[in-house]
Amino acid sequence: MSLESEAGLAGDVLPGVLSEALHAELVAFRRDLHMHPELGNQEFRTTAAIKERLEQAGLRPRVLAKGTGLVCDIGLAEGERSAVPVLALRADIDALPIPDTKSDCPYRSTVPDRAHACGHDVHTTVVLGTGLVLADLHAKGLLPRPVRLVFQPAEEVLPGGALDAIEEGVLKGVGRILAVHCDPRVDAGKIGLRHGAITSACDRLEIALDGAGGHTARPHLTTDLVTAAARVAVDVPALIARRVDTRAGLALTWGRIESGHAPNVIPQHAELSGTVRCLDLEAWRDAPDLVHAAIDEVATLHRAKSEITYVRGVPPVVNDRESTELLRRAMVARRGRDAVESTEQSLGGEDFSWYLEHVPGAMARLGVRRPGERTVRDLHQGDFDADEHAITVGVEMFTAAAFLEPNGVQG
Repeated sequence: MSLESEAGLAGDVLPGVLSEALHAELVAFRRDLHMHPELGNQEFRTTAAIKERLEQAGLRPRVLAKGTGLVCDIGLAEGERSAVPVLALRADIDALPIPDTKSDCPYRSTVPDRAHACGHDVHTTVVLGTGLVLADLHAKGLLPRPVRLVFQPAEEVLPGGALDAIEEGVLKGVGRILAVHCDPRVDAGKIGLRHGAITSACDRLEIALDGAGGHTARPHLTTDLVTAAARVAVDVPALIARRVDTRAGLALTWGRIESGHAPNVIPQHAELSGTVRCLDLEAWRDAPDLVHAAIDEVATLHRAKSEITYVRGVPPVVNDRESTELLRRAMVARRGRDAVESTEQSLGGEDFSWYLEHVPGAMARLGVRRPGERTVRDLHQGDFDADEHAITVGVEMFTAAAFLEPNGVQG
């Protein structure tokens, strides 16, 4: 099918349009997940619910070795090698350790201090729904290529559950992988696309500062750790900003500082923790050495001994051009040209990037804002929610992608 003909397709030409009944079922499934959020590598209930529904559709999902997450092929028997590259669709299934603060919401989290505040319940439901539609089409002999569903645990746990999934062979035979991520700044019914880097790298940083404490009346006889911690918090990000090309977008941001117990006692220990984010892949590779040097320099100036734990997280998600174009074509075929908008590279991290170190692929930002709503229910906030029309949009886009990708194309 040519690009020119695809651009003019109406939504009802391609197979895979959701029925009202299936949409209602998927909404109910998503709400059930939303009410029962589970943290990374603890998603046993979530995994069981996905597995049960796939098996009801006649599929044979395989649970990953740690007992959470699963992979499921459609149009490919177990052990069979495909003549064409498999198209993989990935969803992350874990939740966040924050309280659900939505009021008057019948499907708010029932688990204290746990919430699907990043939209992973939506991602999971979109890929599940796509699997159900494609399984039905395969049974009718209409599926043009095998598709693999990857339900990945622990996306929120650095360096991400994607590494475990890859190690278990979820990319074997895969020629392309696609994903969506909820975007509360894009209206439901639309997606945001970007060729190239769409997220940033994200690492975690922990610092312990130690020194001789003492009386606040005699700071000159001590290592003034509160001041040292304050200078590290302020000066290290400033030093980094002047030692790397600003276009790399390298940013160190603190999330926690702790020190001391009494107003008249200079403590002997202080701790800081934060994240290092970077828009540029090469600058990210050099970031640990740069950050270590800046911390040591500032800590030494204030006579503090520093112990640094730098935890590598994830590289940027870099969308392959052909995969990005495939998502655009699929969305245009379903919803028209106005349903696709450009999006900026964000400083958020996503372990989908690890898959793209092995195979080409792309992530789309799935609009979940209720059209006309002015308040942004942002990600990683306790009141986050999604317009559930986005589920249908995501499913229909992914099913279109399965039909539009030419046989044998590699990114």
